Amino acid sequence: MQGIRSEYFKLHVSVLLAGFTGVLAKLIPMNEGLIVFYRMLFAFIIFCVMLFFMNKKPIETFSNALKIIGLGALLSLHLIFFFGSIKYSSVSVGVVCYSLVGFFTVLFEPFIEKKKFSFMELFYSLIAVLGICLIFSFDVSYRFGIVLGVISAALFALYTLYNQIIEVGKSTRCMLFYELLGGALFMLLILPVYLHFNTVTSVFPSIIDCFWLLFLAFFCTVLLYLLHISVLKKLSAFTVGLAGNLEPIYGILLAVIFFGEAHEFTSSFYIGMILIFLSVFSQSLLKGKNIEKTS
Repeated sequence: MQGIRSEYFKLHVSVLLAGFTGVLAKLIPMNEGLIVFYRMLFAFIIFCVMLFFMNKKPIETFSNALKIIGLGALLSLHLIFFFGSIKYSSVSVGVVCYSLVGFFTVLFEPFIEKKKFSFMELFYSLIAVLGICLIFSFDVSYRFGIVLGVISAALFALYTLYNQIIEVGKSTRCMLFYELLGGALFMLLILPVYLHFNTVTSVFPSIIDCFWLLFLAFFCTVLLYLLHISVLKKLSAFTVGLAGNLEPIYGILLAVIFFGEAHEFTSSFYIGMILIFLSVFSQSLLKGKNIEKTS
């Protein structure tokens, strides 16, 4: 029992760290492209140092390594849109849009994993879409940020589905090593083009920005990933996924605490947010029942 409680504690720490990501995106004054580049680069360096001291080598075949590197590139692309959504709107709007991952998963899963289409899951997902429409109408200035957030949710749904396919039989350290490598390389390649269309005064972070970027890289990337993998070994995927649905709630609470975003919200925002969370938890309960039937 004590061991299970420890796993639940680690699970909620990982969800809290994920929720803190949005706050850091707002705290760091750099644009989203530079934030993602430094996050991936620092996380990759930190993990390489950890592997060195653990005397572990991420050995993988060339073809598998390329697939995982591609996943890392897809993850970086998702993060650009996610951080961009927060930059152009607010932390709360960004994390609420992230809740649409379930909707896009329902749409993409039958094509990617060749599974039967679930109209019930689609119905619950459409409730989330209705919620996003309500939020979309509450402030014209946030609309571009909402569009970016919706795209980021679609990209993360693709990342999750392909990750489930590729990670079968792969070690945790190999997956994390090559995903971070892929993310860093992808950002290194596109950053010159990105900065050409998004002019900045400096590409180098300040001392305080370095601190937050290192925090983002270690706690909200490497440690978050390792905690997530650790709890999956002891708790069911359904339990972990259900707890993960709390991430937007944690993100909004942190945004209210750090930035006082609550005063910006209207009744349509709250109604939309409630609909999205209702959709997310309904999908989780539906999947839980399906798991019970097949077990």
